[in-house]
Amino acid sequence: MLAREDIPSGLLHDEATGARYGQARALVLPTDTKEVCATVHTCAQFGVPIVPRGAGTGLSGGANAVDGCVVIGTERMNRVLEVDTDNQTATAQPGVVNDDLKALCAERGLWYPPDPASSAWSTIGGNVATNAGGICCVKYGVTRDHVLGIEAVLGDGTAVRVGGRTVKGVAGYDLLGLFVGSEGTLGVITEVTVRLRSRNTRPPVTVVGFFDRLTAAGEAVALVTASGITPAALELVDRHCLRAVEAWKRMGMDPDAAVLLLARSDAPAGAAEEEARVLLECFKSAGSTWAEMSTDPVEAEALFEARRLAYPALARLGPVLTEDVCVPRSLVPEMLARIEEISAAWDTPVANIAHAGDGNLHPLIITSGPDGPAGDRGQHVFDAIMDAAIALGGTVTGEHGIGLLKRGGMRREMSSAVMALQRSVKQAMDPRNLFNPGKLVS
Repeated sequence: MLAREDIPSGLLHDEATGARYGQARALVLPTDTKEVCATVHTCAQFGVPIVPRGAGTGLSGGANAVDGCVVIGTERMNRVLEVDTDNQTATAQPGVVNDDLKALCAERGLWYPPDPASSAWSTIGGNVATNAGGICCVKYGVTRDHVLGIEAVLGDGTAVRVGGRTVKGVAGYDLLGLFVGSEGTLGVITEVTVRLRSRNTRPPVTVVGFFDRLTAAGEAVALVTASGITPAALELVDRHCLRAVEAWKRMGMDPDAAVLLLARSDAPAGAAEEEARVLLECFKSAGSTWAEMSTDPVEAEALFEARRLAYPALARLGPVLTEDVCVPRSLVPEMLARIEEISAAWDTPVANIAHAGDGNLHPLIITSGPDGPAGDRGQHVFDAIMDAAIALGGTVTGEHGIGLLKRGGMRREMSSAVMALQRSVKQAMDPRNLFNPGKLVS
């Protein structure tokens, strides 16, 4: 345990720009469920708030400390407890890094699909707490679709298990679903059981397209949706991001391209090539300036790596306020057009990356910092983008969560009756408001 004066400031907050954080009174780094139970029990006795923390890669302020809290960091709870090849499941402690779990499963011919861009650093517990998505979720779903069961410690220090190891189960209310995406507000997750898939060893077929307009790339996404094809990935990266990645990593990409659209098919042989032909036709019909199937798997993987590096490449140049809105897939062109209008109206640059295939857009608002006129304009852009998504029947967050930054957007998205239901769940499961107070719902 680290006392207040010894806690590094980097362990008091996540990566959300402009999200306030307080000073914790202690940082506890347990190694097992028993130690978490003891910590929570002691905090409950003295009414001390608890903030669970994974790797701190979040982008909404969900892991930020509040004054006088105890931060429970799960980094030492990093053991994979079991990989069950017969039933295609894995059970892990919450501090296991996403990519480490993937690698261990791959050795056994299995695959854990959820792949947030931070998969090399983010942990399974954090992924569950935020219901993380990623590049391949357009076809394979988000974290919630792969979680079978969890163990969690409640407000009195009791450990409970919800869900299980079976593929199906409808006994009682869906408490498992409540914990997935709860952002640490209902308890501390101490163990996770996930479903796996057989590993596909055949290289996917990749389609690459460049567009001279952001909205043209959006039209291509809408055409792919209308075609009935479900690609394994459909990702968008705009000029701002391409230039930032190229300046950082020198990957040989065209810095003058306005938008890069990446799609891939992992269907069986023959079917993958046919899907790729349909994807290619969608790109060309939307007005791509250049589009081709990639015949080089190394080159194709490098392009997807550039997509994963887009956010950190921009963030290294200065503060970036990260959005995470999601709209119906057919309305991606309209949402991209509205983002351009909002950017121009507030004279604030907005870069764009997107899990375009499922309508999840990540506009990256470039500011000189959270304070001053530029910071104010950035906040106006942030709010206006959320409102535009709501107006199109979308949501203010697809995978990053509400945390601190999006509480206002959540209130605007949901009716007062639904917000009352949200608060009643929190009250029922955490009546003393010990877990992550002030986050998600007030």
